[in-house]
Amino acid sequence: MTYENIKVGTKAVWAGEKEYLVHGATQVPVVLSVAYGYDDMDEWYDVAIGKKKGHIYGRNTNPTVQAFEDKLKILEGAEAATSFSTGMAAISNTLSTFLLPGDRIVSIKDTYGGTNKIFTEFLPRQQIDVVLCETGNHEAIEAEVAKGCKILYLETPTNPTVKITDIERMAKAGRNAGALVIVDNTFGTPINQNPLSLGVDLVIHSATKYLGGHADALGGVVCGSLELVEKIYHFREINGATMDPMAAYLTLRGMKTLHLRVREQCKNAMALAKYLQTKEMVEGVYYPGLETHPHHDIAKKQMNDFGGMLSFSVKGGVDTVRDLLPKLQFANRAANLGAVETTVGPARTTSHVECTPEERAAMGIPEGLIRVSCGIEDIEDLIADFEQAFNHVESALQVK
Repeated sequence: MTYENIKVGTKAVWAGEKEYLVHGATQVPVVLSVAYGYDDMDEWYDVAIGKKKGHIYGRNTNPTVQAFEDKLKILEGAEAATSFSTGMAAISNTLSTFLLPGDRIVSIKDTYGGTNKIFTEFLPRQQIDVVLCETGNHEAIEAEVAKGCKILYLETPTNPTVKITDIERMAKAGRNAGALVIVDNTFGTPINQNPLSLGVDLVIHSATKYLGGHADALGGVVCGSLELVEKIYHFREINGATMDPMAAYLTLRGMKTLHLRVREQCKNAMALAKYLQTKEMVEGVYYPGLETHPHHDIAKKQMNDFGGMLSFSVKGGVDTVRDLLPKLQFANRAANLGAVETTVGPARTTSHVECTPEERAAMGIPEGLIRVSCGIEDIEDLIADFEQAFNHVESALQVK
């Protein structure tokens, strides 16, 4: 079945599943078998070398996992997709597939903390030259890319400061330099943003986040052309960062409501961001949907909506964070995002826990920054919850 004229909500529910239904089932089964047997030796060989469809061993492929990959590739408009055990496995395996000692990679300073560690700690050990530019300084990025690089790696919106990079402009710069352009689209989701349609070569997701949406399954995925994805798949099948079939099933199930969840999360994030702008204790609110965001116009151009992620900085820094967050009743204080429940936390214990305070400061992340992943709760309750939390902190300060 083709999905060319099918809207994204219908794709989220139906895409990529029919081939894997068995015995009249309406849901893709969880196939836990590690091995797949063949009586015909020639057929076994044809499957093993990829000449014929099928499965031979769970580290390589699995029917449930493949259904997840097929759904995601359709949502992203890709030729192919391959999955991983975690989002960081997707990132590290993809970079390792294409980078060799002596190569050069250009990226931005505001990537997720684990990604930043790869750039600042692990790749330099392999004699790979890493250049990190100021996020949003498109001229500086273009200048570095023009000097020559193997990969241009972007994350937009960024974690946790939700900064925006012009994907189409950067993809053009990468193409002109012969670089592979990769975008982490975890915050964007395939509902709000499709980088491949803007000229990017590969799109990465942490499936743990919005795709699964229920904080109960780890996973990662890369989408792009068949030629590139086959190379990444080969690296992954040998190195072994395979997605678990149960995680694939849970993510598949979560993706059926992806468009509904993201729609509500975007609405809640916008309303909460506007509310936070009114609070005296809040120094700054960072959300691309706000007209005050420095790259609001770019976000408006390349995103269908502005996402469910925002962050804000508070007066009093870490001390205020310690006092404020425990008072929230409808928010998990945890290192996750994209779930149906609202989740909050400072960068020092979530996105950039691997980094030192000095490293976070260099990336423009204050210790008083709070990341908020909006859930699907009624927004009136969320705002009332933040209001009572702020009131507690303000009352305590007055007593002091």
